[in-house]
Amino acid sequence: MADAYAQASGTIGFLNLHAASGTGNAMGGLTNTAACHTPVVVMAGQQARSYVPLDAMLTNNEAIKLCDPLVKWAGEPLRPEDAPVLLSRALMLADSAPRGPVYLSVPLDDWDKPANEATVRHLLDRTSSASPVAEQAALDELIDALREARSPVMVLGPGADTELGFSSAIALAERARLPVHIAPSPPRSPFPTRHPSYQGQLPSAAGALADVLSAYDVVVAFGAPIFRYHAPSDADYLPTGVRLFAVTDDPDEAARAPIGRIVVGDPSDALARVARAVDHTDRPEPPVRTPAAADQSGPRYAAEAILDAVDRGKSDDAMIALEWTSADLIRDRLTIARSHSLFYCASGGLGWGLPAAVGLGLGCPDRPVLALIGDGAMQYTPSALWSAVRYKVPVTFVICNNTKYRALQEFSELLHVPEGPYLDISGVDVCKVAEGYGVTAHRAESLDEVTDFVSAGKNQEMPRLIEVPQR
Repeated sequence: MADAYAQASGTIGFLNLHAASGTGNAMGGLTNTAACHTPVVVMAGQQARSYVPLDAMLTNNEAIKLCDPLVKWAGEPLRPEDAPVLLSRALMLADSAPRGPVYLSVPLDDWDKPANEATVRHLLDRTSSASPVAEQAALDELIDALREARSPVMVLGPGADTELGFSSAIALAERARLPVHIAPSPPRSPFPTRHPSYQGQLPSAAGALADVLSAYDVVVAFGAPIFRYHAPSDADYLPTGVRLFAVTDDPDEAARAPIGRIVVGDPSDALARVARAVDHTDRPEPPVRTPAAADQSGPRYAAEAILDAVDRGKSDDAMIALEWTSADLIRDRLTIARSHSLFYCASGGLGWGLPAAVGLGLGCPDRPVLALIGDGAMQYTPSALWSAVRYKVPVTFVICNNTKYRALQEFSELLHVPEGPYLDISGVDVCKVAEGYGVTAHRAESLDEVTDFVSAGKNQEMPRLIEVPQR
């Protein structure tokens, strides 16, 4: 919830946990926060300095070590009066590029000690600015490659999903007549899905991705790791002769990239500068991509048909929390017309989507929020429904129920695991679960009901839920 609040509001999320068990419970969420570069300060309340923990308990130092691989920085004050200084440091580090979560653990008895008034006064006046700008010489090389290319392509990732990045990507695509792909497994949607240049999402296996990019001679990527490979493959990363240039604000992403000429800097700023520098071209327009028609038959509906029904009901300014693995590769059936419109669990860690929808509503109350969640994913964090009711966040929850754990089922087939009953999650009454938390719930009997329910959600003041039977 803090993660999505920070993404929606453009501010820093603030999360309070217990140092031991609370940190352990939050680890799954932190993987998504770290992978998405979301600025969140995790403030953990550790045991008092005078307390000697039982041998079986997780100590504060162990909690810091536990989350250390996932955060930009972790620390604890050596003296009570150091707590304000470290909190100020945590806030600045979280919001400095590359943005991400930080972890600060403060002993419980530190809060009773007086702070140094002069120190606090200086801290409140202090500011920092830490947004790296791509070197012009490196961008010139990318611009020259675009000018000389016979068949270039642009790839966009979550780092380009800002108002500047979104508009600049459109301008660059139109000036240079670039086809546009979205990077594999993206947690955001940084380009309009109905734009003529849009060509879809890249696959998350090296060989399959290389096959798609074999149609081009120059690849320019902005705001994406190069690349996320989810499915195993022994194939090469890129076809021979294809040159790749990329801009990321994360030096670690740049160092991890196995291919390409990588520039460290703000992707949105780089997009704007490249768009201004590139001349209009006489290359042919990219081919227009038309999604295949969906099978509309019921009573259980295809994922494509459900997405189309949702799309007919939603507004262009809707913010969508997506955690429905059946729709991962076909999410672009949804109309995305502006930045900050689609949010997905960045590391694939399920349980993020339901509370994230509530965080989106709290962080940006002026836009309607829609949650597309699988019935399996819902079981990870159903208590988020209580928060939606408690804080009167008018999220429209669409729970797509196929009675199975499809993501693991597909990987079981890929890894040749014998079939068994262990991925069958039938028998859960989704509507009764929601009603138990105080959410009004309804089971759809037609696709038109789904469309009408989503459309009515724009004017609601409380959360609502519809369960849709899926094949």
